[in-house]
Amino acid sequence: MQYLSRRSFLKKSALACGAAAAVAPHAKVLGANDDLRLAVVGFRGQGGLHLKLLRELAGVRMVALCDADRGVLERGVAAAARLGQPVEAYADVRKLLESKDLDAITTATPDHWHCLVTVWACQAGKDVYVEKPLSHNIFEGRQAVEAAAKYGRIVQWGNQNHGHRTGPIHLEREKLGTIRVVWASLNRMRQSIGKVAEPQPVPEGIDYNLWTGPAPLQPLMRRNLHYDWHWVWPTGTGEIGNNGVYPLDAARLQLGLNTLPRRVMSLGGRFLFDDDGETPNTQIALFQYDPGPLVIFELRNLPSETGPKTSGSKLRYEHGDAGLPKTTGVEGDRGGFSAHKGHLFNFLAAVRSRRESDLRAPLIEGHLSTALVHMANISYRLGAPCSAAAAREAIQDRGNEAAEVFDGFREHLKANGVDFAKTQVTVGPWLEMDPRAERFVGGSELVAKANALARGQYRPPFVVPEAV
Repeated sequence: MQYLSRRSFLKKSALACGAAAAVAPHAKVLGANDDLRLAVVGFRGQGGLHLKLLRELAGVRMVALCDADRGVLERGVAAAARLGQPVEAYADVRKLLESKDLDAITTATPDHWHCLVTVWACQAGKDVYVEKPLSHNIFEGRQAVEAAAKYGRIVQWGNQNHGHRTGPIHLEREKLGTIRVVWASLNRMRQSIGKVAEPQPVPEGIDYNLWTGPAPLQPLMRRNLHYDWHWVWPTGTGEIGNNGVYPLDAARLQLGLNTLPRRVMSLGGRFLFDDDGETPNTQIALFQYDPGPLVIFELRNLPSETGPKTSGSKLRYEHGDAGLPKTTGVEGDRGGFSAHKGHLFNFLAAVRSRRESDLRAPLIEGHLSTALVHMANISYRLGAPCSAAAAREAIQDRGNEAAEVFDGFREHLKANGVDFAKTQVTVGPWLEMDPRAERFVGGSELVAKANALARGQYRPPFVVPEAV
């Protein structure tokens, strides 16, 4: 697999723009006073916010809506009509992308659709704003980057905080000296999704084949089709992908880490919940860069008011200025409506200028940060149950900081009623990564399984192509 850095991505994209009209004959050359013709793909949740904010921006005309849920689609079309802004309705994004009267899309589908929609849109000559996390596996994230470059498309990753709320560390990095360890954390309460004994009916009005798309077409084995897809592997990436990608991205950006780490391991579990969720609700991930620091990410989904709390992200460093504190805070929150609106405005400004360099969050940045999510989840999914003592031993060779984070993890769980005499921790293996090839290395069966998870599987015809 060819490695593409941010710099080469921007250069390649600029060169591709000249050929874009030939590749996508439906694309029009925009003048300063032309309305941009947009569609939103998937708008039951976050896409509904896209729709609201886009209507508040000048020079935007909503021309279409797309959703596999007929009820959501009909309500969106009716609301547009009441506003005097009629739109075309599509259940199938492939039909939408055939439209000659469309310049760009935003998409907030479930995670497993993000990259396929992005690649298809680039191939159809449309610009894209794609929500976080960028991808459902490492392979398709890189394919989306390649597609944007090949077809000269403007593609914004939907992390409104990227390059915006990164705190003081980026500006003071030289003063800090050699940064040895980074600790990033996320504390966000989540409830159990419940447990069912048999397949559940698909909600009325949903085209389940289209909704499922690239994922295996299986019976619905959870109470809620919507939103709870986050917590099962065929469609989601867990809380580390849903919201943990924010502090991971902030740490990576501030440290200037523009490649993947050399090693990764993750441990945790879905503690206290006997439900249909598969992703961990408490997790620690370790990313070792070479050269570079150890990045420790900690996730807590149990009550933050019970037991020791995580308290924001921290950097520990060596050989820094004697006048600086040994621990410095890092901000990486999710922002609000204003940040979302500004991020969409930035995307539209870049669509008009046709300059990738105008984007606040280019696609390559989303790929690198989201790949951290996948690396952690892959180690976790290949893990085995261990005692808490064995789990601590598995990470203590990474230094006192890793052991300290694990001790807080254990105390927090005990305060929430987890009995480690009866409960085990899933401990994933250390996996070696070739950062340039974006593949795990080594000849073992375990590495083959890791690369299979990094590659993903697709259900035809919903396939991210090998050659975009």
